[in-house]
Amino acid sequence: MSHTSLPPELRLEETALSLGDASLKTRVIVVGIGGATCSGKTTLAKHLRRILPNSIIIHQDDFAPPQELIPMHPVYNVQDWDDPVGAIDWQRLVAFLKYVRQTGNIPGDHRSHDHLNEQKEVPIGDGLAKNWREHFEKAMIEREKRGAEEGERIIWGLLDGFLLYWDPDVISQLDVRIFLRVPHDVLKQRREERHGYHTAEGALWRDPPDYFHQVVYPAYVTAHADSFENGDVERGKPTGKVEGLIVLEPLKAEKGMESIVDSCCEVLNGLFQ
Repeated sequence: MSHTSLPPELRLEETALSLGDASLKTRVIVVGIGGATCSGKTTLAKHLRRILPNSIIIHQDDFAPPQELIPMHPVYNVQDWDDPVGAIDWQRLVAFLKYVRQTGNIPGDHRSHDHLNEQKEVPIGDGLAKNWREHFEKAMIEREKRGAEEGERIIWGLLDGFLLYWDPDVISQLDVRIFLRVPHDVLKQRREERHGYHTAEGALWRDPPDYFHQVVYPAYVTAHADSFENGDVERGKPTGKVEGLIVLEPLKAEKGMESIVDSCCEVLNGLFQ
């Protein structure tokens, strides 16, 4: 696959910043953005991608097994796209992340189908995005100017996923670990308002009746219970199972997604200190 045929979020921007001194070492910073289905993960990742120079988005959904290999739920006899054991090809995802870390590039044969899915716009203020963009551009240029000995070219990998903090090998690849927490009832409403999800094969998956209640949410709780005190994914504090987990709650933030983007930029800016 040629560079220009990749979806926009998978391309590194052709800026002077990303075409700097070839002698500089490359540092890849992988930012995990986890949370339940419909919690705003991809929306946040796309806002950060517009702000961070030399950034790419990696969608965990792209690493689901082929549709015919998705297991059946043992109780409800429907395909279970959410159980952490069978929902993701973990070995392929880990190998992919290691490749990105080593090369600073997306493998040429990688294909994403996220752009086929319906995306609801959640805008943020132009001023916030512009100010952070200019700040990161300046900081990264300063870092490159240090020369071949101390300088480095930074590439940001933004990994979003609903099972991001289940597999320890995936967790180990993440430099920053962000988790968006949204209440059950809001997640349910958002999920039911979606028209479906496109699979890698091009098919449209639509949730069967009661799928969120019977399959989606229980699998989410199973995958994250040990990350929060008393297994309480709604209110519990992080247990430390995922080291450095940053829990953000968009519905409690003063300006919603805008506040969440600002908080994330503050965290990422701290990596330059």
